[in-house]
Amino acid sequence: MATQSEDSAVKASEIDDQPFLKANAQAKRSYGRFNLAIVGGTGVGKSSLVNAVFGRDLAKVGKGLPVTRGVHYFNDDSLGIWDLEGFEIGSRESPAEILRRHLKTISNRPAIEQVSVVWYCVLSQLPRLTSPDIEMIREMDAAGMPVILVLTKVDWTKNPVTGKRTAPQDVEEFRDWLEDPVDEQGVPLDIPIQRVILTSARGKHGKGKGHGLGELVTETLTLSPENEKDAFRIAQRLNLPWKREMARPIIATAASAAAAAAAIPFPVADAAILAPIQLTMMGRIAAIYDLELKTMLSAGALAQLGVQITGQALARSFFKLIPGAGSVVGAGVAFALTAATGEGWLRLSEQVHTGKLDLDKIGESWGQYAPTFLDVIRKMTEQRIAKS
Repeated sequence: MATQSEDSAVKASEIDDQPFLKANAQAKRSYGRFNLAIVGGTGVGKSSLVNAVFGRDLAKVGKGLPVTRGVHYFNDDSLGIWDLEGFEIGSRESPAEILRRHLKTISNRPAIEQVSVVWYCVLSQLPRLTSPDIEMIREMDAAGMPVILVLTKVDWTKNPVTGKRTAPQDVEEFRDWLEDPVDEQGVPLDIPIQRVILTSARGKHGKGKGHGLGELVTETLTLSPENEKDAFRIAQRLNLPWKREMARPIIATAASAAAAAAAIPFPVADAAILAPIQLTMMGRIAAIYDLELKTMLSAGALAQLGVQITGQALARSFFKLIPGAGSVVGAGVAFALTAATGEGWLRLSEQVHTGKLDLDKIGESWGQYAPTFLDVIRKMTEQRIAKS
């Protein structure tokens, strides 16, 4: 990277952070919001499950004001959660009547708040499905909501030889029954459950990661409407490859745009022309990793970051390492610099997204993720091979 004295020619005031902020906001709007309905009584483990999958405390997700008695809606940019209380014994209304009332409340809300998938949570220590449960599941299915029955707080046993985990026998038997339910006389029951997933939000003794969550995430994505799948990929925190698959086309598009901008080579001193392209790319990737840079970094800090990782600073640092290369940025160099920068920003975003790096330390940490000379050369080589 260029030295501080070399970068002094590019000041934060010369970097417009608006391409980043506009691209970030536009991306969030285009991806929309995934809405999950989660059903279950107190103590079933709903909050732990949401925190494990989405990295959010259910009680602190966005604005969590009660919509009506028994129904709460929590939301932020990419995720909405409808928390529906389970049926309480002693209620004057039937489970179907209660749920029907709740679903009417939800149907009257804006389109962006409508339910995509339901997690119906049942405590694995009490492996049974009551008549009220069955009524409520049928009611949600009739409303067009796919239901995943989630058995929570499963006490897994790990085979010391194979490493395979198994659930208690009664839980396994309950799952088998749920997948092919019959009544006491062996007559098939209509319980419209799409999937049955066994989960634990935490490892044994409350430490480490839970189990069954990856399967839950995969099946939830499968059942999600096509136009909300990307919102779910963004909201969840467990499957990073999904996010990379979304980010890499953005990097490729930005690299091609940078190459087009440099179709007529320009001096390094004019390389700031690349900054809006690269900042737009960064803003879109930040949306995929659900990073709230606009609220957590001041505009000045964001602009200063732009000084470090875009335009002239990158071009100068690259040409400094190639004796006799001159000081003119061509299409190949602009493409490679932007592609390598995108990969570096992707890696940094993942570190923030997974909680391994504090957002307020991005500026001082960028050097660990900034494109190296070899990264740029590799991107130039890949581009040549792709064209041949």
